[in-house]
Amino acid sequence: MVAFVVSPGAARLGARAPTAVQRTAGRRCAAAAARRPTALRMGADGPSQLEQLAQWTTVVADTGDVQTIKRLSGQLTDATTNPSLVAAAADMDEYSDYVDDAVAFGKKHGGSSEEVLELVRDKLFVTFGSEILKHLKPEGVVSTEVDARLSFDAQASISKGEQLIKMYEDIGVPKERVLIKLASTWEGMEACRELQSKGINCNMTLMFCAAQGAAAADANAFLVSPFVGRILDWHKAARGVDSIPAAEDPGVLSVRDIYHSYKCHGAKTVVMGASFRNKEEILELAGCDRLTISPKLLDALSESHDPIERRLTQLSADQCGIDNWRPTEKEFRWALNEDACATEKLAEGIRGFTKALVGLDKKLSDMLP
Repeated sequence: MVAFVVSPGAARLGARAPTAVQRTAGRRCAAAAARRPTALRMGADGPSQLEQLAQWTTVVADTGDVQTIKRLSGQLTDATTNPSLVAAAADMDEYSDYVDDAVAFGKKHGGSSEEVLELVRDKLFVTFGSEILKHLKPEGVVSTEVDARLSFDAQASISKGEQLIKMYEDIGVPKERVLIKLASTWEGMEACRELQSKGINCNMTLMFCAAQGAAAADANAFLVSPFVGRILDWHKAARGVDSIPAAEDPGVLSVRDIYHSYKCHGAKTVVMGASFRNKEEILELAGCDRLTISPKLLDALSESHDPIERRLTQLSADQCGIDNWRPTEKEFRWALNEDACATEKLAEGIRGFTKALVGLDKKLSDMLP
């Protein structure tokens, strides 16, 4: 995914689990903010909705395709990759050189067949990341994901994050331009805390609930990625409906809650909504720190010149009525257990990324002796 511009603010959550009254207060606070939109006056022939959105939000293009990023070059600040995007791109003929170079690197530096395969895979991710960086603004960053199969192993995730950063540094990319993506498990949070303490910035992905947001802020995560569309998918299936209005979309509301909690309490963690299913979800989150958007929806925003309104604004702590919540491991695991959507979607996401990695490993293994 790739991007435009805005200030990365956000807030630390802490203390104890919020009560029902506090959660209600938080929702009222978010709703009040939504009722105080800031409109940007634009005529039918004025700036596109994408350009308007970029006045308030860093717009990140959700793709690992370097050619797409080149097409958007000059407008973009940040980008991200994930196993599914890299696996898909690795099957394209135009990236065969990336794969060949990664295979050669693994053969040269690896020992056992397992070590060679791991090096080839990591080198491929780093190559995609470094190529993407060439087409971003000088201050831009790229996100590279830790193996999803390490999602429940904090120490292995820390080691992998450090290894990926070293591979970037070995080809001249400073660690400041890389975010290490980790699944939002408890172990992922612990890995994030350690990596952040070493100056390695993290992007907490597969986020579906407030407990994950609270733990990520407490771990000093640089950025969190709440998955709007996947939350919507779960609730549509659970309710047996085909659609939910964007203003009532549970995924949209989840991002709003995390955003307002962070802003109320001064957390530095950046909020980046992800996994959008339609343009309306995006417009309901105008003003969020960052939003990562697929090329198809970027085109839809570019083609429309209708005026849009800013939906999210920063609130002070005394406006919020939300406690700082710093969940313990026990509280985190219980809150996740009590949220069926978060539990199921987190597990599904880890399995999905693992499936993509297994497929990529098979492709790469076939190229090794």
